[in-house]
Amino acid sequence: MLSPNKPIIAPPNVKVRTGGFSAAHIAVLAAAFTILISVPIWTHPLPPLSDYVNHLARMKAIATLSQDPQLANFYAIQWQVVPNLTMDLVVPLLARVMKIYLAGQIFIVAMFALIVSGTLALNRALIGRWSAMPLLVIPLLYNYVFLVGLMNYIFGIGVALWALAGWVAVRERAWPVRMLLSTACVLVLFFCHLSALGVYGVGVLSFEILRLWQRRSEAWPMRIVDFVAGGAPFLAAVPLLMASPTMELVGKVWWEQRGKIDGLMYVVTDYSDIVAFALIALVIGSMVWAVRHRVLRFHPLVFVLMVVGAGVYFALPRIMFDTYMTDQRVPLGIAFMLLACGDLELRRRLVRRAFVAILIVMVSMRLMEIDYNWSQLSDSTSQFRSSVKRITPGSKVFVAYADRTFGEDVRDLGLVHAACIAMIERSALVTTAFTVAGKQVMHVKPQYNDFVDRQDGTPPSVAQLIVAADHPSPGTPAFWLNWTKFDYLYVLFTEDEAPNPDPARLKLVADGDRFQLYKIIRPEFARATP
Repeated sequence: MLSPNKPIIAPPNVKVRTGGFSAAHIAVLAAAFTILISVPIWTHPLPPLSDYVNHLARMKAIATLSQDPQLANFYAIQWQVVPNLTMDLVVPLLARVMKIYLAGQIFIVAMFALIVSGTLALNRALIGRWSAMPLLVIPLLYNYVFLVGLMNYIFGIGVALWALAGWVAVRERAWPVRMLLSTACVLVLFFCHLSALGVYGVGVLSFEILRLWQRRSEAWPMRIVDFVAGGAPFLAAVPLLMASPTMELVGKVWWEQRGKIDGLMYVVTDYSDIVAFALIALVIGSMVWAVRHRVLRFHPLVFVLMVVGAGVYFALPRIMFDTYMTDQRVPLGIAFMLLACGDLELRRRLVRRAFVAILIVMVSMRLMEIDYNWSQLSDSTSQFRSSVKRITPGSKVFVAYADRTFGEDVRDLGLVHAACIAMIERSALVTTAFTVAGKQVMHVKPQYNDFVDRQDGTPPSVAQLIVAADHPSPGTPAFWLNWTKFDYLYVLFTEDEAPNPDPARLKLVADGDRFQLYKIIRPEFARATP
């Protein structure tokens, strides 16, 4: 095992080798594989990610609201201290000089690069030299959390990796240096995402526990004071959180122990369980061989991270601050930190070639899986974008499900928020656009409060809408009752050639792959029709 903060120092005039690859070699490999893994992002302008298009619609509003009177009729931007602002601050700036879809692609690729470089930096800080081991994070850049579209959180993971690398690197320097650096990182991570800040907290806590244990021979009062002081920078987030409207959501917490295993699998799972298990088997088999042949060692932080990370993961609720998957997103950040703890010796040519071959195989498997499934789903995306063109600009668009039990399958994720394309391309009001107070800076104008879902819930079924129109009952959400006042209705997850569910109120406009677009016949027009 390696000791923390004790890098391997080469004798004078001896060229440092990094386990068989020089720093330049590792940099080239990292850049090349990051570019390669990003190919599906460039070839699919609108990746089929669940929340992504919804976030992208908000980016378009932030960038163009002052020049788009139709969109400004529905929405307003209210800048607040919200711990979920990374995309909101970055992508709209890019969208002012390029198309919104390209701005989103650049953000995703930058997110990939930040995670890869952050893992390498943390690894360098821990073991004292550059190692190729962190390159194994590249096939994991596509994961279920990414497919759900949790962009700000995943971007925050990259920042958290860099922040932890900085903490490790300056830990033995004068205390003002590390405190100022960590405080700055805490502030940045707060505005990325609270969960990303939590991942950084797990990393710092684990490192400080390890350091406390390794210095157990020293006088304990000073060690305890030093240990506790390591958490002081996190206090900088307290006044921000207290001043944030997010605090209004503090009571919305829900625990569920089912799904914890799923959360672990989300690190490697995309569309195919076969590919996921093949990647796991390949990594575990390779690591076992490498450990047995003494070419792979781990920094002792790996064991503390596993214990602390597991404790935090199983203690976290499923919903916190009204945010779903609070617990299930955590293993991804911990997994990247664990890979950063590895030190792979590649001085032997055979081992070097085997490592590169394994990395190529893993990246190729992931690329083929993503490209195949995204190509299959691209037809549905193209049909949906074509249907959006049939919507009159400035319209109001309601979103419903054919069956509320759909939308959970990984191949359905790209359709869940696809209606937000109408907000991007037709300046429409969309019921499912994220406008939750305390979570987003985009809100609907007061006169439309009863026309949208401001709780980020599951859309109603068509059957529920018909009941709401014919037999309204107390407790029915206000925007359900107003659906007949909309211009269009998207019905998602339909069967092929599904019949019109309400011919008296709906006129079919487009029938696509698992969706239908209807023009809503207003009551006054229906009465005028002979």
